[in-house]
Amino acid sequence: MNAAFPPALLIRFAVAGVWLYEGLWCKLLGRQPNQLRIVETVPPFGSAAAATFLKLLGAAETTLAAWVLSGILPVPCAAVQTALLVLLNAGGLLWARRLIHDPGGMIVKNFAFLVLAWVSAALPR
Repeated sequence: MNAAFPPALLIRFAVAGVWLYEGLWCKLLGRQPNQLRIVETVPPFGSAAAATFLKLLGAAETTLAAWVLSGILPVPCAAVQTALLVLLNAGGLLWARRLIHDPGGMIVKNFAFLVLAWVSAALPR
């Protein structure tokens, strides 16, 4: 591996950090109230169901952070991350586009993040 390439553990920390921030900070601790407003726009949800869904999603994202850090089954982990992020982005764009500050930027940033997730999955343990 190139000497300028960051260590695999650092890459895993970066990916896990994003999931931990999104899951724990934004959803479980409720530090991003706009995320609740976005989930409330999904047709089957009302306010109570949206709040419950957001907490479950936050727990799932926090669990993903632990999975990434563990290094166990990295390719399935990257596939789950990809599926979840594609579903969340598609749902947000479909039902809450007006609430998303910069939809194009969201897609570009999440694409770059998923590339990093797949790089992490491809690195030797």
